[in-house]
Amino acid sequence: MGLELRDLDASKIKTLFDRCREAADEIGRLNGTTFHFSPHDMSAPALTDKFLQGIIGATAQRLNLSTKLMPSGAGHDAQEMANLGPIGMIFIPSVGGISHSPKEFSKPGDIENGANVLLGTIRSLDAARDLK
Repeated sequence: MGLELRDLDASKIKTLFDRCREAADEIGRLNGTTFHFSPHDMSAPALTDKFLQGIIGATAQRLNLSTKLMPSGAGHDAQEMANLGPIGMIFIPSVGGISHSPKEFSKPGDIENGANVLLGTIRSLDAARDLK
């Protein structure tokens, strides 16, 4: 069985992992079940870059779109890309708030808005690079 724990704070992940291991040990003592924990590769939490957050937010505002800053504990590719440089993420609404599920659905207009925020963000970053 695999166990994946997510949080924006690596120390919280370690604490929870230790608690899970302690609970498993106690269950094993009570009913004779054996648990074996093996090391695994774990991606470190990756916070999004404040500068990129600002550019994304400003782009959405220019497009008259509402924004909401959201932490993401998901294991997105951005988590690994953070090892290479600053990251940012653009989320779009999912009907019913359902995500990471076969039932996930986003309306075409929301997808278009997200794509336009991405395009505007890239253009803003390119313009800022040209000013340097």
